[in-house]
Amino acid sequence: MRDATSIESSHRIDAGWRAFDGHFPGAPVLPGAMLLAIVLREIERHGLLAGVALHVQQVKFLAPVGPGRTLRIRLDVHDGGVAFSAHDGDTLVARGQVAGDAP
Repeated sequence: MRDATSIESSHRIDAGWRAFDGHFPGAPVLPGAMLLAIVLREIERHGLLAGVALHVQQVKFLAPVGPGRTLRIRLDVHDGGVAFSAHDGDTLVARGQVAGDAP
């Protein structure tokens, strides 16, 4: 695991992303699984919890994310895990905890 205590990144949610197909017609919302995939990809990209199997200990989706929005992802590293939050502007849209298990 890296020694960093926190990392932030931004992700523009492309309005044409196929994840919006059928979710929901007329009022598209980013599926929670896709938001979580962005978080997990960031954990891997920064080498956090490297060499272990990741598992989501908890996640709360607090507000919908529509197409064309920009998410700010914050990863807070601590012993044995990574706490994360995702914001759309000033709105907290998701938060949770990811941990790693040795293979």
